[in-house]
Amino acid sequence: MPESHPPDDNSHAAEKVRSFPHTPGVYLMKDAAGRVIYVGKAKDLRSRAGSYFLKAAAEDSRTAGLVREIRDIDYLDADNEIDALLMEARLIKDILPKYNKDLRDDKSFPYLEIYTREDFPRVVFTREPKATGTKLYGPFANPRGLRGAIQVLQKIFRYRTCALDICEQDERWKWFRPCLLHSIRQCTAPCNLRISKEDYRKEIRRLQKFLEGNRKSLLKEMHEEMAVAAAARQYEEAARLRDEIEMLESLDQRGELDKHVQPEVFPIDPKKGLVGLQKVLHLADRPRTIVGVDVAHTGGTETVASLVQFLDGLPFKPGYRRMRIRTVEGADDVASIREAVGRYFGRLHDQGEIFPDILLIDGGRGQLGAALSAFAALEIVPPVVLSLAKREELIHVADRDEPLRLSRRAYALRLLQYVRDEAHRFAQHYHHILRRKSTLGE
Repeated sequence: MPESHPPDDNSHAAEKVRSFPHTPGVYLMKDAAGRVIYVGKAKDLRSRAGSYFLKAAAEDSRTAGLVREIRDIDYLDADNEIDALLMEARLIKDILPKYNKDLRDDKSFPYLEIYTREDFPRVVFTREPKATGTKLYGPFANPRGLRGAIQVLQKIFRYRTCALDICEQDERWKWFRPCLLHSIRQCTAPCNLRISKEDYRKEIRRLQKFLEGNRKSLLKEMHEEMAVAAAARQYEEAARLRDEIEMLESLDQRGELDKHVQPEVFPIDPKKGLVGLQKVLHLADRPRTIVGVDVAHTGGTETVASLVQFLDGLPFKPGYRRMRIRTVEGADDVASIREAVGRYFGRLHDQGEIFPDILLIDGGRGQLGAALSAFAALEIVPPVVLSLAKREELIHVADRDEPLRLSRRAYALRLLQYVRDEAHRFAQHYHHILRRKSTLGE
């Protein structure tokens, strides 16, 4: 039978959109060559993506060129609108689609950072968080709202935002002159030792509880104050409270720190990471090559696997591969890992190529077992095989009954997280979608 080809217009994509869910997410539009040419976010995937196939979009000068090139479309689910916004930004940075003009620069989403190791922790807005010694909240989708919220919270918790290196044991701070923020009661002046370390840190703990969700009582109190001010015709005061409430509510417009990793924000020291891995895994030599594996479900149906390669602790993009899972029905991550590992290492073995020093699987003990079973079926000796489980970040090792639990600041763990997160992005975000099928391992 002759091979079927999609129609030379966007009718196939228009028909496909009708099966999209009415949920938040991102949609990816492709041209005839399968290249992603546009990424967009949506509160309602079917309605938003479907609007591009209406007559108005074809006639609008802003979208007409894009609409003419669309031949296929896919989507990725998101938990909410903020997740969709952050996913869209990551995708655009990774893929650089032709028709996305915004979000292609190196600008990152900001964080609220608390310097927890200082005697008197400061609270700051930052796009360049520290690697250690701080507590991070974010990334935040609304930078202006975050800046405003920090100012509002400072009126309540009276923390410092300055960069002074204040030590409680240094008596010289008693003669330091506090800034204007103390005079207007927005800072407790730890720079003049007018508050003890214990009392100051107590307020910081209250702030952290607020940031972690315990904010209903404060917002209720502010709403009541606003109503009283409005009833007394103190409209400026009511408006001020209204704006402050909106700023505080904007703190909900943030992603999860681990889920929405911005790799350009958190640099990794590859040499220290490899030395750390050699030590904790008791390896005779320092590892040089690491391959990370993850699986993803495109649009909830089609399953693909990604394999990313790191050389000397850094991504080696020519070694990246994607493959379509062929033998697994439905969303079965364990079976998909088994197939992906078997095909990849079976090919390396048949071609006489060198195995990586470490194979890292995204998942827990079950995914690790699936990878090992693939090597057993091939009757070949595996490299060092690990799996890294999310949430608790436990490292499961092939020849150990108990997982390794490293410090969150350990260089070895951070390198493995980098590999794991890169494999996840490559699977989920269509990394290197422009490669030919043979290069993708199809």
